[in-house]
Amino acid sequence: IIYGVALALIFVLLKISEYKLLLVDHSFELYIGLVALLFLCLGVWIAGKLRKPLKEISVVEKEVLVEKTVYLPQPVEFERNQLMVAAMDLSSRELEVLQLMATGHSNQEIADQLFLSLSTIKTHVSNLYFKMEVTRRTQAIDKAIRLGIIAR
Repeated sequence: IIYGVALALIFVLLKISEYKLLLVDHSFELYIGLVALLFLCLGVWIAGKLRKPLKEISVVEKEVLVEKTVYLPQPVEFERNQLMVAAMDLSSRELEVLQLMATGHSNQEIADQLFLSLSTIKTHVSNLYFKMEVTRRTQAIDKAIRLGIIAR
């Protein structure tokens, strides 16, 4: 056993001296290898940082229910300007047609709703244009609202 331990100790001493000899003879190459390994690790680390997004932005919307008292103005009852209606000599049927025009109905829809023919509605519309001194549907509606003949 003593010879075995002595032989192992001699073997370890020879290996250490061999490494020292290797370090002395090839120290420049070892330093270059270590620097190359350092730059390799640095490059891998930088590449990993560049691949990841810097920050992920996430927007979280939060709904909050708040109970509060809201005071709404009382709706004002529309009062038709009867003086303008009389001045333009508009009939009640023409007023109905004008009101339906203002709500966006087409001539055919007005005819269907009032149970009249399409040509009758076209006649009422033509009479409205003449009495209101306008040439287009939008002009008639705008003028009627401004003069208080129909509600908004």
